[in-house]
Amino acid sequence: MANRLYVGTRKGLLTYERQSGALALQATAFLGDPVTFVLEDARDATLYAALNLGHFGVKLHRSRDGGASWQEIPAPAFPAREPVAEDAEPKGPSVFQIWSLAAGGPDEPGVLWAGTIPGGLFRTDDGGETWSLVESLWDFPARERWMGGGYDDPGIHSISIDPRDPRRMAIAVSSGGVVLSDDGGASWAQGGEGLRAAYMPPEMAFDPVAQDPHLVVRCPAAPEVLWCQHHNGIFRSGDGGRTFTEIEAEAPSRFGFAVAAHPQRPETAWFVPAVKDECRVPVDQQFVAMRTDDGGKSFSVLSEGLPPPPSFDLVYRHGLDVDGTGEALAMGTTTGNLWASETGGQSWSAVSQHLPPINHVVWAADA
Repeated sequence: MANRLYVGTRKGLLTYERQSGALALQATAFLGDPVTFVLEDARDATLYAALNLGHFGVKLHRSRDGGASWQEIPAPAFPAREPVAEDAEPKGPSVFQIWSLAAGGPDEPGVLWAGTIPGGLFRTDDGGETWSLVESLWDFPARERWMGGGYDDPGIHSISIDPRDPRRMAIAVSSGGVVLSDDGGASWAQGGEGLRAAYMPPEMAFDPVAQDPHLVVRCPAAPEVLWCQHHNGIFRSGDGGRTFTEIEAEAPSRFGFAVAAHPQRPETAWFVPAVKDECRVPVDQQFVAMRTDDGGKSFSVLSEGLPPPPSFDLVYRHGLDVDGTGEALAMGTTTGNLWASETGGQSWSAVSQHLPPINHVVWAADA
């Protein structure tokens, strides 16, 4: 079971470690600064922390000693474009936020991927010393139809690498659907057939580019299986994201942001339901998680140890994680509550209820 948990919050990065069976705060970094994403590279245990400093821009930091010290490294940046007028300065889009980070394959030392708002995908081959825009995706024809979801601009929040072959990738865009590559990003194809957008006109409901997947995650032991928490539903793919089937089992709600896939059991996944986009609170103000163990045929509602109504906790895209054993879960909420489970979500305990709004929780790969 994982013994270390990283929590990215609006006011810094918190590191918890398990002591006598309970998680205890061990370190705080970037105090007062919004941490939007944390990556531990399992290949060499290097840590990366993405920050969004507003007026001062997007920053990226790296630690090679488990978080004891940090080094600022270049953040992904769009290349300057040719000026429209002769007397104009070259200008391109600016990175508003690093929304996702992912490590390359075991045989690709130094390779990392970053997804940003606006919807750019970047790659580094030297551990973040230099970054390049993946022009093949930027020039992908369907990208012209991408649009903002919760943000004004579209963004890439999910980067899923197939552990069998790092050239096989699935990314998810809010809003632009699921896009696939089989050649390490040299070329792209639209996936996501079967996703349904209830907010679109009926004739466009199944348009794969019109979809707003809130998060897409992969089962490491069965990489063809992807789970998607969509803006208006829950979907599952058994072919690496090319097609999806909508899950119609009874559940408190099919709206939410977070999803975690069991690392060994492709039929098991966890979600955190809420009412709807216009009412981002738990259903009946009862904060719960829910789990399926049969591929979406049914759901168990998991509330033991969670607060009784009224509760207003909301878990964003990257606020839910499961460790490599499939037993330890953590979830952090926009109201600053951090919860953990050692029983696959069957019961929960409060780690802290006095934190800043939580953007990201991720277990260290030390199971």
